[in-house]
Amino acid sequence: METTIRKLQQKYRKIRDEMGRWDELQTRILSQFGNASSIIERLQVLGEAKNYGMMRSLPDIKKELLGKQMETLEMIFYSMRETLKEFHAIVRSLDKIARDGSQLLKGGSTPTAQQMQLRVGIWPSLADCLGGLRSIHEMYRADSSDIAALRQLLMDQPNIPRDEVQSIFDIIFANEN
Repeated sequence: METTIRKLQQKYRKIRDEMGRWDELQTRILSQFGNASSIIERLQVLGEAKNYGMMRSLPDIKKELLGKQMETLEMIFYSMRETLKEFHAIVRSLDKIARDGSQLLKGGSTPTAQQMQLRVGIWPSLADCLGGLRSIHEMYRADSSDIAALRQLLMDQPNIPRDEVQSIFDIIFANEN
């Protein structure tokens, strides 16, 4: 039993590592989202000719600035999609760790209900170990569902045909000249 608990502790160490990665990804996605929001807010300001002052005399300045902002926004959306994929990979890893924990018990002689609840000294019971693995997996899987919805939104939103956007720019900028 002690060997099984030690192996389960190794699973928990892996989970701790994954949780650290999750926290890093959460910080990254919040930063990416903030950057995307800033650009989106900036687009409205850049769309108004009155905000260019003396720079209005520069040829195509408005078009160039808007174009660069859109390129940057597209790169941020791509980075966000990649970050969301990493979140999903962590959930898959946690699922595997939880399944492997259950398999540890099936690999040897199957413990009785009494053995599952047995505590030896400061060691947790096998039931506690497995229950904890499952609980952690379920919590992160639930968070991942919310993240998956955001991922779908990001996949759907930036897929605007460039030529369609360009034709709108052409119409707007044609009226300025």
